[in-house]
Amino acid sequence: MVRRRAQTGRTGDRPSWFARLWSLSTGRFGIIVVAVTALTALVARFWTPFDPQRVDVANRWDAPGIPHLLGTDGSGRDILSLLMAGARTTVWVALGAGVVATLLGLLLAALGALTTRWVRESVAVLVDILIAFPVLLIAMMLSSVWGGSLWVVIVSVGIGFGVNIARVTRPELRRVLHSDFVLAGRASGLTPVQNLWRHLLPNVAPVFIVQLSWGMAVAVLAEAGLSYLGFGAPATEPSWGLLLKDLQTYISVHPLTVVWPGLAITLTVLGLNLLGDGLREATDPTLSRRTRTTRSDIPQPAVVS
Repeated sequence: MVRRRAQTGRTGDRPSWFARLWSLSTGRFGIIVVAVTALTALVARFWTPFDPQRVDVANRWDAPGIPHLLGTDGSGRDILSLLMAGARTTVWVALGAGVVATLLGLLLAALGALTTRWVRESVAVLVDILIAFPVLLIAMMLSSVWGGSLWVVIVSVGIGFGVNIARVTRPELRRVLHSDFVLAGRASGLTPVQNLWRHLLPNVAPVFIVQLSWGMAVAVLAEAGLSYLGFGAPATEPSWGLLLKDLQTYISVHPLTVVWPGLAITLTVLGLNLLGDGLREATDPTLSRRTRTTRSDIPQPAVVS
């Protein structure tokens, strides 16, 4: 018994999902980028080197150096402070869109997997219709009614990617629904909601988390693109998309200033996408169950003297 406990208690055979994620180069890069972005947004909530909206005409178009580490724009605003303040908008949009996509995706997936046949077919048709609308079109439709704002970006991206989450999660729920442990829970008297909470959601969590991380990457890119087009953040709200829009007019004169917001957007979207790839590999049950064969486990031929 002691020997069996010792064997099952070893952590080296089946490391945790975070350890597997950190061991992957894609997962490690994604974790670092997301952590740096979130920390920057948190610090910018209380402190930035300069007021992001302070106009200083005397120091307009300053080159990178002291005290403006990344230089200034055409109004004399500090670009580093604008990037730090824009990180708050990016994190807010990513988290808000993630919440909307989670609620909508899980609701549609549950209705499409756990209800009667006519409800399931109706939800499948609704998902097919909604998935035909791109995020940009949904944002334009909402902004025409309520005007351009961050809420338009959050809701439009949440709807657009919530439908994708529902389409991917629904067949997983249907597959797990016919598992033996779910049938046993139903026989023991669990209600459909209890079965969903205890058995179904934990087993589809890996697929859901991966889709959610990709959806947050889309949210960051959509916020920058919609703000660039005028459907996203207002002019008084610091945003990487608005900063890129303001600076791209002078790209032939001051090309270096455009690099910073473009690099911030690219690294954040790339980090979230690679984090999604790493999560898919780290939480894949087929990979976690696969035993790793080491040289010591391979039987060696006996040496006959």
